[in-house]
Amino acid sequence: MSTAPDITTIAPRDRAEILAQALPYIRQFHGKTMVIKYGGNAMTDPALQQDFAEDVVLLKLVGINPVVVHGGGPQIETLLQRLGKKGEFIQGMRVTDAETMEVVEWVLAGEVQQDIVGLINQAGGKAVGLTGRDGAMIRARKLRMTDQADPSREHDVGQVGDIVAVDPAVVKALQDDQFIPVVSPIGFGQNNESYNINADVVAARLATVLQAEKLLMLTNIRGVLDKEGQLLTELTPQRIDALVADGTISGGMIPKIAGALEAAKSGVNAVHIIDGRVPHALLLEVLGNEPFGTMIRSA
Repeated sequence: MSTAPDITTIAPRDRAEILAQALPYIRQFHGKTMVIKYGGNAMTDPALQQDFAEDVVLLKLVGINPVVVHGGGPQIETLLQRLGKKGEFIQGMRVTDAETMEVVEWVLAGEVQQDIVGLINQAGGKAVGLTGRDGAMIRARKLRMTDQADPSREHDVGQVGDIVAVDPAVVKALQDDQFIPVVSPIGFGQNNESYNINADVVAARLATVLQAEKLLMLTNIRGVLDKEGQLLTELTPQRIDALVADGTISGGMIPKIAGALEAAKSGVNAVHIIDGRVPHALLLEVLGNEPFGTMIRSA
């Protein structure tokens, strides 16, 4: 549950001070694009959902251009279980056969996306839901997944996509019209087949092609933790390689970190992995001056 104080309990002078402290960041980021990967507890806790929607709308109102890319793993898993189907993962990627792909499309492009759009609109924004098919935004091909332990082996993960190209024209057009794009991580192939793409990878690539000021990835942890559970506030490529090698970074964190690092190397000014369980996590990161979560550096 959100435990943020009611603003009516804060003295007027303190409220003014809080707003004044945010002003330099509003000025710095005015007119800039920020891509937000939305997932984890922030998507399933009703109070955090409302906090997230309010944060996104506030960013838009002060002249920042948020683009939301969402996941939906728990919701997909729930529906698969109801259908009597067990989810399978290889190296953090969901194995997606034809039946699972139907569920993925129904959940991501339907239920989950429309819930997010509705929350943002209810908070006073104007959100529009998109998939990679809209405006031919995300072209993909079948992902060829190499085994981490044995590079001579490949895993068949079904209709999981590897991004071929991203055309951000539809996102830019919506931004110019004051809309907030909400993107489901579904791409399409040359034969019009659908592909399930890791949402972290989509967010990172979209941030790159949009030349975003920031890529913000909401997670269920404080950031990247070492083996003792201590927060790593900053990571370089060399440190990331070492953490993958010793198993500290594993499973679903691997594509998240890989995407973040690719974005940092490709010109996104700041990439942050932040704790989506914290009320108003977005505002704390964007409009605050305290270190929050883990920052990925390109070198």
